[in-house]
Amino acid sequence: MLERIGVRSIDDLFAVVPEVARLARPLALPAGQSEVELAEHLLSIAARNTGAGAAVSFLGGGCYDHYIPAIVDAVLSKPAFFTAYTPYQPEVSQGTLQAIYEYQSMVCQLTGMEVSNASMYDGATAFAEAALMAARVTKRREVVVSAAVHPEWRETLATYASAGALEVRVVPASGGVSDVAALTDAVSRRTAAVLVASPTFYGTIEDIPAIASGAHTQGALLVVGGNPVLLGVMQPPGELGADIVVAEGQPLGNPMSFGGPGLGMFACRQDHVRQMPGRVVGKTTDVDGKIGFVLTFSTREQHIRREKATSNICSNHALNALAAGVYLSAVGAHGLAGIAEACIAKAHHLEAALVGTGRFERVFDAPFGYEFTLRFRGEVRAMQEHLLGRGFLAGLDLGAFDTTDAGLVCFAVTEKRTRAQLDSFVQEVAQL
Repeated sequence: MLERIGVRSIDDLFAVVPEVARLARPLALPAGQSEVELAEHLLSIAARNTGAGAAVSFLGGGCYDHYIPAIVDAVLSKPAFFTAYTPYQPEVSQGTLQAIYEYQSMVCQLTGMEVSNASMYDGATAFAEAALMAARVTKRREVVVSAAVHPEWRETLATYASAGALEVRVVPASGGVSDVAALTDAVSRRTAAVLVASPTFYGTIEDIPAIASGAHTQGALLVVGGNPVLLGVMQPPGELGADIVVAEGQPLGNPMSFGGPGLGMFACRQDHVRQMPGRVVGKTTDVDGKIGFVLTFSTREQHIRREKATSNICSNHALNALAAGVYLSAVGAHGLAGIAEACIAKAHHLEAALVGTGRFERVFDAPFGYEFTLRFRGEVRAMQEHLLGRGFLAGLDLGAFDTTDAGLVCFAVTEKRTRAQLDSFVQEVAQL
């Protein structure tokens, strides 16, 4: 190859690269291995992880250990779904388009909104896209966000805003929830939207109607992030005054998968549909009068002039959305409510039991769903490492996100946790 391109050596080939930037020693790589040896090596590395399936998980913070019915993988594994690409040709993509349409319809039912898109990449990007959408709708640049929102969602919002399209004001939380008075005071005629999450990062439930009132008084929109499982029993945000509702859809039939991929759920009011990011599937009739499904509202940058685009998202998480659609179809409205009720009941039982050990104490009085935050009386990292050795993933260390939350631990309790597991965990904590 060197001879064909007209150089004598590798050094001659890379002569244009400054010598100071070149590696003057062999790469620090081990010797080559056979396929069998390499497979064994990779398995030994993987074995160093403790997966949720190998321990009793109380982790949450946006990624939850829910049960996934077998029918979800059975449908997802069908080649027509698993290998399908962007459904630009409706005549050959009716199955994928209908699945997305059904998913959108169920999202609208869950959120109390009038229209949903085909999904975003995850909850955090949906949250940031909602802020950008609110700015387009109101023709304002400032957004006010509660500090009770997940730090990673706020960080994603800040990244989007760094391009100059938004000005972000973060309002401190109080008592584990948004400070409604402070949020209201922060809103002005310059504010495009108020952004909150219910449940919050701490698992607490917000007073959405009060926050909505403060936003709407100044002509701002209200963006609410939620948990789709809890929406099985909670009043939909759309009925409480939300203008845009987003959520991380992972709890709906999607595995934890080391933290991804997720599913960004996004819904809004019909009045704002032309400013909604991403793709939307619509229902129509063909020339023969038969029902058909097509992509509609093509306001993405690859379809129209870039400056007119609502977003540069080029696709959606169709397979993850399909999983959510199959899951919701399988469990139904009553089943989802039952799952949410089981999670909530078990979480409240565990919260009281952990406080009863004397090793944890309550820090917030606000109501919570199936996540709750307590303060540990001791070293959180040492506690978690000890309990990991006993087979438990002992919650999320909130101090790892913000030093002001040092000592706080957030626990999530899903329907998979048995009474025996809860009691065993409490016993281990009591012996710390």
